[in-house]
Amino acid sequence: MLSLQCSTTAILRRRKPDMGPQPRLVATVAAAIFTLQLLFPAAISQPHNPKTFNRAFGPFTFSDYSTFHVIPPASINFGALQVTPDTAGNVNFTDTTGRILYREPFKLWESNGRLASFNTSFLINVFRVGNATPGEGVAFVISPSLDLPRNSHGQYLGLTNASTDGNSTNQIVAVELDTVKQDFDPDDNHIGLDINTVRSKRTVSLSQFGIQIAPNGTKFYVIWIDYNGTSKSINVFITEQPSKDAPIVPKPKNPILTSDLDLKSTVKQSSYFGFSASTGTKFELNCVLRWNLTVEILPEKKRIGESVRIGLGITGGVCVMMIVIGGLGYWVYRRRRRRSGSDEQILGTLKSLPGTPREFSFKELKKATNNFEEKRKLGEGGYGVVFRGNLAKEKMEVAVKRFSRDNMKSKDDFLAELTIINRLRHKHLVRLLGWCHKNGVLLLVYEFMPNGSLDNHLFCDEEEGINSRSRSLTPLSWNLRYKIISGVASALHYLHNEYDQKVVHRDLKASNIMLDSDFNARLGDFGLARALEHEKTSYAELGAAGVHGTMGYIAPECFHTGTATRQSDVYGFGAVLLEVVCGQRPWTKNEGCPCLVDWVWSLFREGRILEAVDCRLGNEYVEEEAERILKLGLACSHPIASERPKMQSIVQIISGSVPVPHVSPFKPAFVWPAAVDLASFASDFDFTTASTTTDCTPIHSTSNIP
Repeated sequence: MLSLQCSTTAILRRRKPDMGPQPRLVATVAAAIFTLQLLFPAAISQPHNPKTFNRAFGPFTFSDYSTFHVIPPASINFGALQVTPDTAGNVNFTDTTGRILYREPFKLWESNGRLASFNTSFLINVFRVGNATPGEGVAFVISPSLDLPRNSHGQYLGLTNASTDGNSTNQIVAVELDTVKQDFDPDDNHIGLDINTVRSKRTVSLSQFGIQIAPNGTKFYVIWIDYNGTSKSINVFITEQPSKDAPIVPKPKNPILTSDLDLKSTVKQSSYFGFSASTGTKFELNCVLRWNLTVEILPEKKRIGESVRIGLGITGGVCVMMIVIGGLGYWVYRRRRRRSGSDEQILGTLKSLPGTPREFSFKELKKATNNFEEKRKLGEGGYGVVFRGNLAKEKMEVAVKRFSRDNMKSKDDFLAELTIINRLRHKHLVRLLGWCHKNGVLLLVYEFMPNGSLDNHLFCDEEEGINSRSRSLTPLSWNLRYKIISGVASALHYLHNEYDQKVVHRDLKASNIMLDSDFNARLGDFGLARALEHEKTSYAELGAAGVHGTMGYIAPECFHTGTATRQSDVYGFGAVLLEVVCGQRPWTKNEGCPCLVDWVWSLFREGRILEAVDCRLGNEYVEEEAERILKLGLACSHPIASERPKMQSIVQIISGSVPVPHVSPFKPAFVWPAAVDLASFASDFDFTTASTTTDCTPIHSTSNIP
């Protein structure tokens, strides 16, 4: 067994990055052998201790939208899961419900009667507006689906509604914190166990313990919920937390509520965990600031005897070996037949492009990059690796991008990027020099940008996550920053309005902005860019499995539509504007704010927005220009897409020819669907909504990635 492991590892390690498809066959064979090697020990392994899912969440950030299913008006803001928003009497948000659930379901019982145990704890703050009466409440919920019941506002806490309350098909269990007294409640300050109905099976008034769920003023509470699958019982604990940032206080010895609970007879076998809340005529802000969740993972199948396991393992192993050998043989046969046709198709597409760029030989690029030497790597992202190259004959430095994704999807990315950028002509776009396609290896060649990427200059004094070249750089002057902003705006305006097909970039960020020898901005990395059809306003990733881009730059509506638009590009540009002026990344925390845009907005509200300017500039900047760009960054970061300025106006604002549009002193809430004429909005484009699971790889150390 040891020798087999060593030989398998050796096969995998001997693969070279520049070789053709043959090593992939070897690696596949090695992987198959390794799989068989693991199969037999698994067949005779002894029973082991139960596994658990264990996660600690919080403080929460914008990136957590990929982890949780958020049903508006619930949102993730200011480091918390805001299950219902602070309505402040806004009639648009009274009688509403919100839910935030962990995206993946958990198997909670088996047909043989075994139940999964779980433990959860969360730090919560229920805030009432002024002296207003709070309402309605918030609940930890086990739900059969990610859907929200219709008309579940008011007393129903987003759990049930008037027609379904009490129905066993609800398959819901919840622990409620209720702040409004109904006829069946003990008071307006209690905790309850709800099973398919908001008429709690068991309730406990919290007033007798000196606990006020929504007091006048700010208080924090920690709630623990422990479920024992063996004893089929649930225990709930609660205590006050001194502050949201203090270490979590110890769990009390005695539960405040205890009850028997058989999950098998109550909830769906695979159910979701999370939070639900509602408002009625009364309102409150229900915030979850931290959440710990531990769930026992039930095995997929009942354990069987050792002799049966051995027999099945041997039989299965032989069958798998035969299938693998036959499959590999057929795969090699089909691959050899298809490769020539696929290559000819790609070459035909490339050579039919208008104004075809130069075709480089693989040998030429291999020599230019010294066999794609590791120390020549300029950066790496989800779509490729970029190397610095030297073309000896032309006496020219280039950036060579080698696509990293396999098979036809990589070829699609390659052709999409080449097709778009080949026809773009603008002084602030990275220029394409040529391409190469050899034995399935796909490469693009760009002009080399001597000053690397913008992020290396903005964050040159960070201690982690940067290369030595970045540490040797000095922060950009204000004049250079303004020059770069103007150049990027000009390039984006060209893509949106002047190029005949209207291109959406989809991944606008500082690391994708290159700087030439004179620090002129060059927008690059068109691996995600897509051309819009005539008269369309958006691009949908048809058949894709997620939102493309990088967290911190993705507009909030994209998580609901799966659609890239010119407005979502503007949102990313707003993040870049704030980065350039503040010298901080979008997810930087300041003064309790979870991200850069929230911090700048709070400074703007307090009349001290210039305090956001990069402190390394000292007084060496133009106050009027800095204030203009910061306000423009906030306008571009508006949560509602239709409220963001267009690129044509943005170019004029940066030049100073028109004023910045009005910016609200308070950051508007994100609402979906937006309060616009949805029929006319939808008619502008025809799209298929994609899943909202993120499928993006943020790029690190990306200098010179075109």
